[in-house]
Amino acid sequence: MVNFVGAGPGAKDLITIRAYKLISQAGIIIYAGSLINPKLLEYADSKCKFYNSATMTLEEVINVMAGADKKGIDVVRLHTGDPCIYGAIKEQMEMLDKLKIPYACCPGVSSFCGAAASLNLEYTLPGISQSVIITRMGGRTSVPAKESIESFASHNATMVLFLSAGMIGELSRRLISGGYNKNTPAAIVYKATWEDEEKYICTIETLEETAYRHNITKTALIIAGNVLEPGIYKRSELYNPDFTTSYRQSAPPEV
Repeated sequence: MVNFVGAGPGAKDLITIRAYKLISQAGIIIYAGSLINPKLLEYADSKCKFYNSATMTLEEVINVMAGADKKGIDVVRLHTGDPCIYGAIKEQMEMLDKLKIPYACCPGVSSFCGAAASLNLEYTLPGISQSVIITRMGGRTSVPAKESIESFASHNATMVLFLSAGMIGELSRRLISGGYNKNTPAAIVYKATWEDEEKYICTIETLEETAYRHNITKTALIIAGNVLEPGIYKRSELYNPDFTTSYRQSAPPEV
C-alpha cells in the first residue's frame, strides 16, 4: 500500500493522528527533502528506509514504490502541507494505477493555514473578502495564461501566493498592475510554524524591500489583501442576536 501523507506546514506536532500512525508503521518513506521538517522522520520505525525525493525523478520514485509493493512493504509518500496543493500527486497516482498498486491519501494542514495561524488572521472577513485565491507566479514552470496574477488581482480578494518569493519584485508590480492599490496590506511568512519562522507585515508596494531587508528568497508564502488591515470588517451575521438561523431565533425587538 502507498499512502500519500500530508506532513503539515512544518511544526513536528502539526500532523494528523492518522498521518502519525501511517509514518510510524511504514517500511519505506519517500519524503520531499527540500520542504519537509526532518524531525517528522523521528516518528518512523527504526527499521524504516528513507528516500529523499528532492534528488529523484518521478520514475525513480515509482520504481521504489513498485519494489516495495512486490515485497509487501507499506510506503508513505510524505508531501509538505496538504498533498492536494502543488503536491504533484496526480502523475504518481496514474502511474500506480497502471501498475495496479493500491494507494490512499491522508490530508494535512496546508502551509497557507499555518501562515494564517501565525498571523492570527482570518482570510474571509465579512464585508472585506469572502474568497481566497491560492496561486503562484509562473517561473521555470508556467501557469495557464488565463490564470495570470493580474487577472486574479482584479478581484481584490484575499490572495495567497506559493512558490513566488524568488520573484517578489515582479509579483508586487503585477499585483498593482492588476488592480490592487499599492498600499494594500501584504504579509511575508517564511517557514510558517517552523522553529525559525519569520513573519512580516508590509504593503504590496514594499514587498520586495521587505523581503530584501530580511534576506527572504524562498520557502515563504506571500499574502495580499485588506483582511490584513485590523478593524475594518463587518460583524458576522451568524452570531448576531438580530439574525435568525435554523438553530436560533433572533432576539425580539425592544419595546
